[in-house]
Amino acid sequence: MDALILLGSFVLLMLIGMPVAYALGLAALVGALWIDLPLDGVMIQIASGVNKFSLLAIPCFVLAGAIMAEGGMARRLVAFAGVLVGFVRGGLSLVNILASTFFGAISGSSVADTASIGSVLIPTMEKEGYPRDFSTAVTVSGSVQAILIPPSHNAVIYSMAAGGSVSVAALFMAGVFPGLLLGLSLAVYCLYVARKRNFPKGRLIPLREALRICGDALWGLMTMFIILGGIMSGVFTATESASIAVVWAFFVTMFIYRDYKWGDLPKLMHRTVKTVCIVMILIGFAASFGYIMTLMQIPMKITTAFTTLSDNRYVILAMINIMLLALGTLMDMAPLILILTPILLPVVKAIGVDPVHFGMIMMVNLGIGLITPPVGAVLFVGSAVAKLRIEQVVRAMGPFFVILLFVLVLVTYVPAISMWLPRAVGV
Repeated sequence: MDALILLGSFVLLMLIGMPVAYALGLAALVGALWIDLPLDGVMIQIASGVNKFSLLAIPCFVLAGAIMAEGGMARRLVAFAGVLVGFVRGGLSLVNILASTFFGAISGSSVADTASIGSVLIPTMEKEGYPRDFSTAVTVSGSVQAILIPPSHNAVIYSMAAGGSVSVAALFMAGVFPGLLLGLSLAVYCLYVARKRNFPKGRLIPLREALRICGDALWGLMTMFIILGGIMSGVFTATESASIAVVWAFFVTMFIYRDYKWGDLPKLMHRTVKTVCIVMILIGFAASFGYIMTLMQIPMKITTAFTTLSDNRYVILAMINIMLLALGTLMDMAPLILILTPILLPVVKAIGVDPVHFGMIMMVNLGIGLITPPVGAVLFVGSAVAKLRIEQVVRAMGPFFVILLFVLVLVTYVPAISMWLPRAVGV
Protein backbone atom coordinates (compact mmCIF):
# COMPACT_ATOMS: atom_id res chain seq x y z
CA MET A 1 0.00 0.00 0.00
CA ASP A 2 2.89 2.37 0.78
CA ALA A 3 4.30 1.95 -2.73
CA LEU A 4 0.87 2.49 -4.27
CA ILE A 5 0.41 5.77 -2.40
CA LEU A 6 3.86 7.16 -3.27
CA LEU A 7 4.21 5.97 -6.87
CA GLY A 8 0.50 6.35 -7.60
CA SER A 9 0.48 10.00 -6.52
CA PHE A 10 3.57 10.65 -8.66
CA VAL A 11 2.01 9.05 -11.75
CA LEU A 12 -1.29 10.87 -11.17
CA LEU A 13 0.45 14.23 -10.92
CA MET A 14 2.36 13.47 -14.13
CA LEU A 15 -0.85 12.52 -15.93
CA ILE A 16 -2.48 15.87 -15.13
CA GLY A 17 0.49 17.63 -16.72
CA MET A 18 2.58 18.67 -13.72
CA PRO A 19 6.34 19.04 -14.40
CA VAL A 20 8.40 16.05 -13.29
CA ALA A 21 10.33 17.94 -10.59
CA TYR A 22 7.20 19.24 -8.85
CA ALA A 23 5.47 15.88 -9.21
CA LEU A 24 8.40 14.26 -7.39
CA GLY A 25 8.35 16.84 -4.60
CA LEU A 26 4.58 16.70 -4.03
CA ALA A 27 4.56 12.89 -4.18
CA ALA A 28 7.28 12.88 -1.51
CA LEU A 29 5.07 15.09 0.68
CA VAL A 30 2.09 12.77 0.17
CA GLY A 31 4.26 9.78 1.05
CA ALA A 32 5.60 11.51 4.17
CA LEU A 33 2.08 12.32 5.38
CA TRP A 34 1.03 8.72 4.74
CA ILE A 35 3.80 7.26 6.94
CA ASP A 36 3.52 10.06 9.55
CA LEU A 37 6.97 11.47 8.83
CA PRO A 38 7.39 15.11 9.93
CA LEU A 39 7.52 17.36 6.88
CA ASP A 40 10.71 18.88 8.26
CA GLY A 41 12.38 15.60 7.33
CA VAL A 42 11.37 16.06 3.69
CA MET A 43 12.74 19.61 3.65
CA ILE A 44 16.03 18.45 5.17
CA GLN A 45 16.37 15.79 2.45
CA ILE A 46 15.71 18.35 -0.30
CA ALA A 47 18.45 20.62 1.10
CA SER A 48 20.94 17.80 1.65
CA GLY A 49 20.18 16.42 -1.82
CA VAL A 50 21.74 19.46 -3.50
CA ASN A 51 24.38 20.06 -0.81
CA LYS A 52 26.99 17.80 -2.39
CA PHE A 53 30.42 18.85 -3.63
CA SER A 54 30.24 16.60 -6.71
CA LEU A 55 27.19 18.50 -7.98
CA LEU A 56 29.38 21.56 -8.60
CA ALA A 57 30.49 19.77 -11.75
CA ILE A 58 27.05 20.17 -13.34
CA PRO A 59 26.85 23.99 -13.61
CA CYS A 60 30.50 24.17 -14.64
CA PHE A 61 30.18 21.57 -17.41
CA VAL A 62 26.91 23.13 -18.60
CA LEU A 63 28.57 26.55 -18.80
CA ALA A 64 31.69 25.17 -20.51
CA GLY A 65 29.56 23.32 -23.05
CA ALA A 66 27.46 26.43 -23.75
CA ILE A 67 30.54 28.60 -24.30
CA MET A 68 32.05 26.04 -26.67
CA ALA A 69 28.80 25.39 -28.55
CA GLU A 70 28.27 29.07 -29.29
CA GLY A 71 31.91 30.08 -29.69
CA GLY A 72 32.66 28.51 -33.07
CA MET A 73 34.23 25.31 -31.74
CA ALA A 74 31.73 23.00 -33.46
CA ARG A 75 32.59 24.42 -36.87
CA ARG A 76 36.31 23.89 -36.28
CA LEU A 77 35.81 20.33 -35.03
CA VAL A 78 33.77 19.52 -38.14
CA ALA A 79 36.59 20.85 -40.31
CA PHE A 80 39.15 18.82 -38.34
CA ALA A 81 37.08 15.64 -38.71
CA GLY A 82 36.90 16.37 -42.44
CA VAL A 83 40.69 16.32 -42.63
CA LEU A 84 40.79 12.89 -40.99
CA VAL A 85 37.96 11.01 -42.74
CA GLY A 86 36.21 13.36 -45.16
CA PHE A 87 37.98 12.09 -48.29
CA VAL A 88 36.49 8.56 -48.33
CA ARG A 89 33.20 7.58 -50.00
CA GLY A 90 30.43 8.71 -47.68
CA GLY A 91 33.04 10.73 -45.83
CA LEU A 92 30.65 13.46 -44.67
CA SER A 93 28.65 10.93 -42.65
CA LEU A 94 31.90 9.82 -40.99
CA VAL A 95 32.80 13.46 -40.40
CA ASN A 96 29.44 13.87 -38.68
CA ILE A 97 30.05 10.92 -36.33
CA LEU A 98 33.66 11.86 -35.58
CA ALA A 99 32.75 15.50 -34.96
CA SER A 100 30.08 14.29 -32.50
CA THR A 101 32.75 12.22 -30.76
CA PHE A 102 35.02 15.23 -30.37
CA PHE A 103 32.28 17.67 -29.41
CA GLY A 104 30.67 15.18 -27.00
CA ALA A 105 34.01 14.80 -25.25
CA ILE A 106 33.99 18.55 -24.70
CA SER A 107 30.34 19.49 -24.08
CA GLY A 108 28.93 16.32 -22.46
CA SER A 109 25.50 17.18 -23.88
CA SER A 110 23.62 15.34 -26.65
CA VAL A 111 21.26 18.27 -27.21
CA ALA A 112 24.17 20.73 -27.67
CA ASP A 113 25.90 18.17 -29.90
CA THR A 114 22.89 17.76 -32.19
CA ALA A 115 22.18 21.48 -32.39
CA SER A 116 25.79 22.49 -33.06
CA ILE A 117 26.96 19.69 -35.34
CA GLY A 118 23.58 19.41 -37.08
CA SER A 119 23.37 23.09 -37.95
CA VAL A 120 26.75 22.84 -39.68
CA LEU A 121 26.63 19.41 -41.30
CA ILE A 122 23.00 18.61 -42.20
CA PRO A 123 22.79 21.41 -44.83
CA THR A 124 26.31 20.54 -46.08
CA MET A 125 25.49 16.84 -46.42
CA GLU A 126 22.25 17.60 -48.28
CA LYS A 127 24.12 19.92 -50.65
CA GLU A 128 26.56 17.09 -51.43
CA GLY A 129 23.77 14.65 -52.32
CA TYR A 130 22.94 12.94 -49.00
CA PRO A 131 19.22 12.58 -48.20
CA ARG A 132 18.25 15.06 -45.51
CA ASP A 133 16.51 12.43 -43.39
CA PHE A 134 19.61 10.20 -43.47
CA SER A 135 21.84 13.14 -42.53
CA THR A 136 19.57 13.96 -39.60
CA ALA A 137 19.49 10.32 -38.46
CA VAL A 138 23.31 10.20 -38.46
CA THR A 139 23.51 13.43 -36.47
CA VAL A 140 20.91 12.41 -33.89
CA SER A 141 22.33 8.88 -33.41
CA GLY A 142 25.91 10.08 -33.19
CA SER A 143 25.02 12.56 -30.47
CA VAL A 144 24.29 9.70 -28.04
CA GLN A 145 28.07 9.44 -27.68
CA ALA A 146 28.00 12.66 -25.63
CA ILE A 147 26.08 10.84 -22.89
CA LEU A 148 28.78 8.19 -22.59
CA ILE A 149 32.08 9.90 -23.36
CA PRO A 150 33.37 12.10 -20.50
CA PRO A 151 32.54 14.68 -19.32
CA SER A 152 28.93 13.47 -19.12
CA HIS A 153 26.55 15.53 -16.96
CA ASN A 154 24.37 12.46 -16.52
CA ALA A 155 27.27 10.47 -15.06
CA VAL A 156 27.48 13.08 -12.28
CA ILE A 157 23.72 12.77 -11.68
CA TYR A 158 23.97 8.96 -11.55
CA SER A 159 26.79 9.18 -9.01
CA MET A 160 24.67 11.45 -6.84
CA ALA A 161 21.57 9.23 -7.23
CA ALA A 162 23.68 6.26 -6.12
CA GLY A 163 24.29 8.06 -2.84
CA GLY A 164 27.82 9.11 -3.73
CA SER A 165 28.98 5.50 -3.55
CA VAL A 166 30.01 5.49 -7.21
CA SER A 167 33.04 7.58 -8.22
CA VAL A 168 32.43 10.20 -10.90
CA ALA A 169 35.98 9.64 -12.17
CA ALA A 170 35.29 5.90 -12.53
CA LEU A 171 32.09 6.65 -14.48
CA PHE A 172 33.97 9.07 -16.75
CA MET A 173 36.60 6.42 -17.52
CA ALA A 174 33.96 3.70 -17.93
CA GLY A 175 32.19 5.70 -20.64
CA VAL A 176 35.18 6.00 -22.98
CA PHE A 177 35.06 2.58 -24.67
CA PRO A 178 31.23 2.30 -24.88
CA GLY A 179 31.15 5.73 -26.51
CA LEU A 180 33.89 4.83 -28.99
CA LEU A 181 32.19 1.48 -29.69
CA LEU A 182 28.98 3.31 -30.54
CA GLY A 183 30.80 5.72 -32.84
CA LEU A 184 32.67 2.88 -34.58
CA SER A 185 29.47 0.86 -35.08
CA LEU A 186 27.70 3.84 -36.64
CA ALA A 187 30.73 4.54 -38.87
CA VAL A 188 30.79 0.95 -40.20
CA TYR A 189 27.10 1.16 -41.09
CA CYS A 190 27.57 4.54 -42.79
CA LEU A 191 30.41 3.14 -44.90
CA TYR A 192 28.14 0.26 -45.97
CA VAL A 193 25.32 2.64 -46.90
CA ALA A 194 27.73 4.93 -48.75
CA ARG A 195 28.86 2.07 -51.00
CA LYS A 196 25.31 0.81 -51.50
CA ARG A 197 23.87 4.23 -52.39
CA ASN A 198 27.04 5.49 -54.07
CA PHE A 199 27.39 8.57 -51.89
CA PRO A 200 30.07 11.04 -53.08
CA LYS A 201 33.66 11.12 -51.93
CA GLY A 202 34.95 14.24 -50.25
CA ARG A 203 37.99 16.10 -51.46
CA LEU A 204 41.44 15.36 -50.13
CA ILE A 205 42.45 18.53 -48.31
CA PRO A 206 45.91 19.88 -49.26
CA LEU A 207 48.60 19.56 -46.62
CA ARG A 208 48.99 23.26 -45.90
CA GLU A 209 45.24 23.76 -45.45
CA ALA A 210 44.99 20.57 -43.36
CA LEU A 211 47.72 21.79 -41.02
CA ARG A 212 45.95 25.12 -40.58
CA ILE A 213 42.65 23.38 -39.79
CA CYS A 214 44.33 21.02 -37.32
CA GLY A 215 46.09 23.88 -35.59
CA ASP A 216 42.82 25.80 -35.36
CA ALA A 217 40.96 22.84 -33.85
CA LEU A 218 43.77 21.88 -31.49
CA TRP A 219 42.79 24.52 -28.93
CA GLY A 220 39.34 23.00 -28.57
CA LEU A 221 40.58 19.42 -28.57
CA MET A 222 42.95 20.24 -25.74
CA THR A 223 39.89 20.58 -23.49
CA MET A 224 39.34 16.85 -23.79
CA PHE A 225 42.97 16.03 -22.99
CA ILE A 226 43.05 18.48 -20.08
CA ILE A 227 39.96 16.90 -18.50
CA LEU A 228 40.91 13.25 -19.00
CA GLY A 229 44.63 13.77 -18.46
CA GLY A 230 44.08 15.70 -15.24
CA ILE A 231 41.73 13.08 -13.81
CA MET A 232 43.89 10.10 -14.81
CA SER A 233 47.08 11.70 -13.51
CA GLY A 234 45.46 12.74 -10.24
CA VAL A 235 46.22 16.44 -10.73
CA PHE A 236 42.57 17.27 -10.06
CA THR A 237 39.32 15.42 -9.37
CA ALA A 238 36.46 14.92 -11.83
CA THR A 239 34.54 17.69 -10.07
CA GLU A 240 37.48 20.09 -10.18
CA SER A 241 37.96 19.29 -13.87
CA ALA A 242 34.64 21.01 -14.59
CA SER A 243 35.91 24.36 -13.34
CA ILE A 244 39.14 23.87 -15.30
CA ALA A 245 37.01 23.21 -18.41
CA VAL A 246 35.13 26.50 -17.89
CA VAL A 247 38.33 28.53 -17.58
CA TRP A 248 39.86 26.88 -20.65
CA ALA A 249 36.67 27.20 -22.74
CA PHE A 250 36.41 30.88 -21.84
CA PHE A 251 40.05 31.52 -22.68
CA VAL A 252 39.92 29.71 -26.04
CA THR A 253 36.58 31.20 -27.11
CA MET A 254 37.19 34.80 -26.11
CA PHE A 255 40.95 35.18 -26.67
CA ILE A 256 41.94 32.58 -29.29
CA TYR A 257 38.92 32.09 -31.57
CA ARG A 258 37.30 35.45 -30.79
CA ASP A 259 34.08 34.55 -32.63
CA TYR A 260 31.87 35.33 -29.65
CA LYS A 261 30.92 38.85 -28.57
CA TRP A 262 31.54 39.96 -25.01
CA GLY A 263 28.09 41.55 -24.99
CA ASP A 264 26.46 38.14 -25.50
CA LEU A 265 28.05 36.61 -22.38
CA PRO A 266 25.36 37.85 -19.91
CA LYS A 267 22.63 36.18 -22.00
CA LEU A 268 24.62 32.95 -22.11
CA MET A 269 25.13 33.07 -18.34
CA HIS A 270 21.41 33.67 -17.84
CA ARG A 271 20.49 30.63 -19.97
CA THR A 272 23.02 28.52 -18.07
CA VAL A 273 21.65 29.58 -14.68
CA LYS A 274 18.10 28.75 -15.79
CA THR A 275 19.19 25.29 -16.92
CA VAL A 276 21.13 24.63 -13.72
CA CYS A 277 18.22 25.80 -11.53
CA ILE A 278 15.89 23.34 -13.24
CA VAL A 279 18.37 20.51 -12.75
CA MET A 280 19.02 21.36 -9.09
CA ILE A 281 15.31 21.60 -8.25
CA LEU A 282 14.86 18.20 -9.86
CA ILE A 283 17.78 16.71 -7.91
CA GLY A 284 16.55 18.11 -4.58
CA PHE A 285 12.99 16.83 -4.99
CA ALA A 286 14.26 13.48 -6.28
CA ALA A 287 16.43 13.13 -3.16
CA SER A 288 13.37 13.53 -0.92
CA PHE A 289 11.39 11.11 -3.11
CA GLY A 290 14.18 8.54 -2.86
CA TYR A 291 14.35 8.99 0.91
CA ILE A 292 10.63 8.24 1.27
CA MET A 293 11.06 5.19 -0.98
CA THR A 294 13.83 3.93 1.28
CA LEU A 295 11.72 4.38 4.40
CA MET A 296 8.93 2.43 2.71
CA GLN A 297 11.47 -0.30 1.76
CA ILE A 298 10.39 -0.08 -1.89
CA PRO A 299 13.89 -0.82 -3.32
CA MET A 300 14.15 -3.97 -1.18
CA LYS A 301 10.69 -5.14 -2.29
CA ILE A 302 11.54 -4.59 -5.96
CA THR A 303 14.84 -6.45 -5.53
CA THR A 304 12.92 -9.36 -4.05
CA ALA A 305 10.41 -9.24 -6.92
CA PHE A 306 13.15 -9.36 -9.59
CA THR A 307 15.07 -12.17 -7.92
CA THR A 308 11.83 -14.10 -7.44
CA LEU A 309 11.10 -13.95 -11.17
CA SER A 310 14.53 -15.33 -12.03
CA ASP A 311 17.89 -16.00 -10.41
CA ASN A 312 19.68 -15.72 -13.76
CA ARG A 313 21.75 -12.53 -14.02
CA TYR A 314 21.33 -12.30 -17.82
CA VAL A 315 17.55 -12.65 -17.65
CA ILE A 316 17.28 -9.98 -14.93
CA LEU A 317 19.49 -7.59 -16.92
CA ALA A 318 17.35 -8.20 -20.01
CA MET A 319 14.20 -7.36 -18.03
CA ILE A 320 15.82 -4.21 -16.65
CA ASN A 321 16.88 -3.18 -20.18
CA ILE A 322 13.36 -3.63 -21.52
CA MET A 323 11.95 -1.59 -18.65
CA LEU A 324 14.52 1.21 -19.12
CA LEU A 325 13.95 1.34 -22.87
CA ALA A 326 10.18 1.60 -22.37
CA LEU A 327 10.43 4.29 -19.68
CA GLY A 328 13.06 6.18 -21.69
CA THR A 329 10.50 6.79 -24.43
CA LEU A 330 8.14 8.42 -21.93
CA MET A 331 10.37 10.53 -19.66
CA ASP A 332 13.53 12.59 -19.89
CA MET A 333 16.87 11.11 -18.90
CA ALA A 334 17.80 13.00 -15.72
CA PRO A 335 14.51 12.35 -13.86
CA LEU A 336 14.68 8.66 -14.73
CA ILE A 337 18.25 8.39 -13.43
CA LEU A 338 17.24 10.07 -10.17
CA ILE A 339 14.11 7.95 -9.72
CA LEU A 340 15.32 4.55 -10.88
CA THR A 341 18.90 4.42 -9.58
CA PRO A 342 17.92 4.01 -5.89
CA ILE A 343 15.41 1.34 -6.96
CA LEU A 344 17.52 -0.70 -9.37
CA LEU A 345 20.97 -0.41 -7.81
CA PRO A 346 20.16 -2.89 -5.00
CA VAL A 347 18.79 -5.28 -7.64
CA VAL A 348 21.94 -5.31 -9.77
CA LYS A 349 24.21 -5.45 -6.72
CA ALA A 350 22.30 -8.54 -5.58
CA ILE A 351 23.13 -10.32 -8.85
CA GLY A 352 26.79 -9.26 -8.82
CA VAL A 353 26.78 -6.35 -11.31
CA ASP A 354 29.28 -3.58 -10.54
CA PRO A 355 27.52 -0.19 -9.95
CA VAL A 356 29.89 1.50 -12.44
CA HIS A 357 29.02 -1.08 -15.10
CA PHE A 358 25.32 -0.62 -14.37
CA GLY A 359 25.77 3.12 -14.79
CA MET A 360 26.89 2.54 -18.37
CA ILE A 361 23.97 0.16 -18.99
CA MET A 362 21.58 2.83 -17.76
CA MET A 363 23.27 5.57 -19.85
CA VAL A 364 22.98 3.60 -23.10
CA ASN A 365 19.35 2.66 -22.40
CA LEU A 366 18.23 6.17 -21.55
CA GLY A 367 20.39 7.64 -24.35
CA ILE A 368 18.31 5.59 -26.79
CA GLY A 369 15.24 7.07 -25.12
CA LEU A 370 16.48 10.58 -25.93
CA ILE A 371 16.21 9.84 -29.66
CA THR A 372 12.98 7.83 -29.49
CA PRO A 373 9.44 9.25 -29.77
CA PRO A 374 7.18 10.40 -28.22
CA VAL A 375 9.35 12.57 -25.89
CA GLY A 376 12.89 12.19 -27.26
CA ALA A 377 14.40 15.63 -26.68
CA VAL A 378 17.37 15.07 -28.99
CA LEU A 379 15.08 13.75 -31.73
CA PHE A 380 13.02 16.94 -31.54
CA VAL A 381 16.12 19.13 -31.74
CA GLY A 382 17.43 17.19 -34.76
CA SER A 383 14.08 17.47 -36.53
CA ALA A 384 13.92 21.20 -35.83
CA VAL A 385 17.46 21.80 -37.10
CA ALA A 386 16.78 19.78 -40.28
CA LYS A 387 13.28 21.26 -40.72
CA LEU A 388 11.79 17.76 -41.07
CA ARG A 389 8.74 16.13 -39.51
CA ILE A 390 9.40 13.74 -36.65
CA GLU A 391 7.92 10.84 -38.64
CA GLN A 392 10.40 11.36 -41.48
CA VAL A 393 13.38 11.25 -39.14
CA VAL A 394 12.07 8.23 -37.22
CA ARG A 395 11.63 6.24 -40.46
CA ALA A 396 15.22 6.98 -41.46
CA MET A 397 16.48 5.98 -38.02
CA GLY A 398 15.29 2.35 -38.19
CA PRO A 399 18.75 0.85 -38.91
CA PHE A 400 20.39 3.19 -36.39
CA PHE A 401 18.10 1.91 -33.63
CA VAL A 402 19.27 -1.63 -34.48
CA ILE A 403 22.90 -0.51 -34.11
CA LEU A 404 22.20 1.19 -30.80
CA LEU A 405 20.48 -1.94 -29.48
CA PHE A 406 23.47 -4.01 -30.61
CA VAL A 407 25.79 -1.72 -28.65
CA LEU A 408 23.44 -1.94 -25.65
CA VAL A 409 23.64 -5.75 -25.68
CA LEU A 410 27.45 -5.64 -25.84
CA VAL A 411 27.73 -3.10 -23.03
CA THR A 412 25.26 -5.09 -20.90
CA TYR A 413 26.78 -8.53 -21.30
CA VAL A 414 30.48 -7.73 -21.78
CA PRO A 415 31.42 -5.84 -18.59
CA ALA A 416 35.04 -5.41 -19.70
CA ILE A 417 33.95 -2.81 -22.27
CA SER A 418 33.01 -0.51 -19.39
CA MET A 419 35.24 -1.76 -16.60
CA TRP A 420 38.65 -2.25 -18.20
CA LEU A 421 39.73 1.39 -18.29
CA PRO A 422 38.60 2.37 -14.74
CA ARG A 423 40.45 -0.65 -13.36
CA ALA A 424 43.51 0.04 -15.49
CA VAL A 425 43.86 3.63 -14.23
CA GLY A 426 42.81 2.74 -10.70
CA VAL A 427 39.82 5.06 -10.26
